[in-house]
Amino acid sequence: MKNLVLLGCTGSIGTSTIRVAEDLPDRIRLVGLAAGANTRLIAEQTLRHRPEVICVADSSDAKELAATLGTVTRVVSGGDGLLELATLPSADIVLIAIVGTAGLLPALAAIRAGKDIAVASKEILVMAGEIVMNEARKYGVRVLAVDSEHSAIFQCLQERPAESVRRLWLTASGGPFRKTPKEEFHAITVERALKHPSWVMGPKITIDSATLFNKGLEMIEARWLFDIEMARVEVVVHPQSVVHSMVEFVDGSILAQLSTPDMCLPIQYALTYPDRVESERVQTNLAKLGTLTFEEPDVDRFPSLALARSAGEVGGTLPAVLNAANEVAVEAFCGGKINFLQITETVRRAMERHATVRNPSLEEILEADNWARTTALNGAG
Repeated sequence: MKNLVLLGCTGSIGTSTIRVAEDLPDRIRLVGLAAGANTRLIAEQTLRHRPEVICVADSSDAKELAATLGTVTRVVSGGDGLLELATLPSADIVLIAIVGTAGLLPALAAIRAGKDIAVASKEILVMAGEIVMNEARKYGVRVLAVDSEHSAIFQCLQERPAESVRRLWLTASGGPFRKTPKEEFHAITVERALKHPSWVMGPKITIDSATLFNKGLEMIEARWLFDIEMARVEVVVHPQSVVHSMVEFVDGSILAQLSTPDMCLPIQYALTYPDRVESERVQTNLAKLGTLTFEEPDVDRFPSLALARSAGEVGGTLPAVLNAANEVAVEAFCGGKINFLQITETVRRAMERHATVRNPSLEEILEADNWARTTALNGAG
């Protein structure tokens, strides 16, 4: 039995994690839940699973929930509440599925409290990968991948040393605009960008998949998660989303992890590692699928990949700037303030204006994040 704290319980990853926990009641117990503003859903989850503590963003929402739930569970709120959940004494593992940068401080708090963390919020490693992985080594805890791509690489590597790897291959569906001419990009609507061909996800990650920023962030995440320099992290477009990623070894052999797209699989593997536990959720019929295809990514139409590679190679505070500027740009696009092409341009301008700090402290990373948000907001308004 593993006691699980789930930060981000009402989003797509969070609700999938709840399903995995319900599939495996003898292996996973939910002891803490955190949500943003979806008080209705977290209340339902709380009544069903009876966690010790729950957290919501707003203190007034917390008071209303406490009155509704009575003695069922304790209710906390805000950033302090997230830190309390992340360090809950009874917890064995903390799964972080909070969108954006809000998961960074809880992740570090969980590590320092001796908890394994499962990372679905890639921003944590994009912003502060070196700090997070160093802290994990210092405190002897695991950082486990929840993204399907990084879970695939983890399963293929099986803790083989980095020097045995020639390349890590992250697969990308190519998003909904894989074949759309670039001259039409300026007219892409939010509604079209939110229709992903393979996955059902939250709006931020779905827009990131349409621009391929999601894959760029994953490149930086993989660099830290697997201790591989950026030059050995590559992307290949695979529209069927069945090969979730691959590892090419120095002898030329390539290992891949395949399955039909379902986030319950990588979530379950992270929560039950090192065991594999029976599940009927994922059924893969290769004969029915018929054909698996691969393409080079078009970096002219999707310059986000080059921006991410540059940020990962330079390092320091630049990845935090890339990430924060992209968050602001996606919000501006969804709010109708900029067009689809301007998402990438907003990020590019912020990166060009930033004076990168090498080997930054956590405070310097957070300062760069704030700077990038202000800079991108001014440019995207």
